Amino acid sequence: MIKRLSLRDGQGLAGWVAQHRRPLLNGSPDTDARAAGLTGDETLELASALVYPVEFGDQFIGALALYHTQPQFYTVEHQRLLGRVVEQLSANVVNSLLFDQAQEASLTDPLTSLPNTRPLCVHATRELARAKRLRASLALLVLDLDDFKQINDRYGHHAGDRTLCDVARILRDAIRPYDICARYAGDEFIVILSGCSEEEAVRKRDELQQTVLERGFEPRPGTRLPMSIAAGVAMFPADGQSYEALLAAADRRMYQDKAGRKQRVSSLTAGG
Repeated sequence: MIKRLSLRDGQGLAGWVAQHRRPLLNGSPDTDARAAGLTGDETLELASALVYPVEFGDQFIGALALYHTQPQFYTVEHQRLLGRVVEQLSANVVNSLLFDQAQEASLTDPLTSLPNTRPLCVHATRELARAKRLRASLALLVLDLDDFKQINDRYGHHAGDRTLCDVARILRDAIRPYDICARYAGDEFIVILSGCSEEEAVRKRDELQQTVLERGFEPRPGTRLPMSIAAGVAMFPADGQSYEALLAAADRRMYQDKAGRKQRVSSLTAGG
């Protein structure tokens, strides 16, 4: 008995149906078995197959395959009936795909592919409830690129978009799978670290800032220039009991970090 059969594009009976866009009546199941690399006796009892293309308008979605143990089992009537089923199936599949795409789009930032504020709020609410129940700590980080407007103004919005995508990848790759990094607004990002002590959160903040600094940004292919990011950390429960309170505290510290950074640069410039 076949429990799972995986075929690559263009392989097996389904590949033939996809290429020719027409049904295949009483094909050999062995063709699919060989294409899938099956070496056991999963298909020894199967003797015939009916494969029908699943299409919606001009869009090819896939192929629906039926197998039977009797040779030449399927008839033209079986093919006609399966065609009627596929007509209904294709519309349902397309509607389902469109719904999933819309759902994904409503939860994802279209530029960076990071979660947007909706899943961020859901995640924060869930993790705060968990932290309260377990009496655990939680860290919220707000990060904001320094002088991002100058990148857009000097090098264009395409360079700015590439920069945001680079930073998003840096932040996402640097956190644990069960933590979250979201694009909050413009060039601002929020990271929530569950079960994280203040010492660990500060270390992570420094690590993220250092990685962004080392990575820099690419105004044009092959050219990299320095870039920095300001960051602020707030801890549950010390800095607040709610997502809003933690966000306000981290945001305030981020601006303090940004102001201090600019002041140090000004002092160095004046001293030079």
